[in-house]
Amino acid sequence: MMKAAAPMGEDGGVSETPEPPPEMPSVKPVISAAAAKRANASVIGMILAMLATVAIVLVVVGLNPQKNATSYIQPVDVAAVAGQAAPVAGFAPAAPHLPAGWRANYARWNGANGPGAVAYWDVGNLTPHDTFIALRQTDRANPTWLAGQTGNAPVTGTRQVAGTTWELRDDGSGSRSLVATINHTTVILTGKADFVDFDALAAATSRMLAGAPTPSTTATPKETN
Repeated sequence: MMKAAAPMGEDGGVSETPEPPPEMPSVKPVISAAAAKRANASVIGMILAMLATVAIVLVVVGLNPQKNATSYIQPVDVAAVAGQAAPVAGFAPAAPHLPAGWRANYARWNGANGPGAVAYWDVGNLTPHDTFIALRQTDRANPTWLAGQTGNAPVTGTRQVAGTTWELRDDGSGSRSLVATINHTTVILTGKADFVDFDALAAATSRMLAGAPTPSTTATPKETN
């Protein structure tokens, strides 16, 4: 049998197609048993170190729990501040005794600064449900002051609490106010809270002021800066 002629090159010579080199056999790495043991020991050591670090972090976090905003509130002795404000106010500032879970975050006397301004007693109350109701009291209330303290909310009804009729003002946004005249003073409770908390504060305030001395008709509140 005759072999096929080899192809001719451009220069007239015979060109031969080179054969591809033979494939090299694949080589698998071989790790000795000792090396494999050392590698496994290193991985296990890293995992144990990570677990130890996580355990330490959890212990530190457990010993130092996060504090919420109310954890930093210093207790205020409302009765003590009210006693200091009484001679200036000319009436008994409300310092109602409230159930457990209630806290005051401030208590102060706001003087009448400027013509037409109204001096009033002001207490901030934090409810057991982490809401806020301010108590404001004066014996010099006028329509302008009332509107300003209640956010110009319209009168929407009344509530009977502990024998006292409270006027309800509600602007529909969640803010509401209760207004009552008790022992010759005007008391406003205002804030964003449920009626259960408003009623608790209103009842305690009514009981406290019902037994308070009647303001002297000759007492004149001093203006303070």
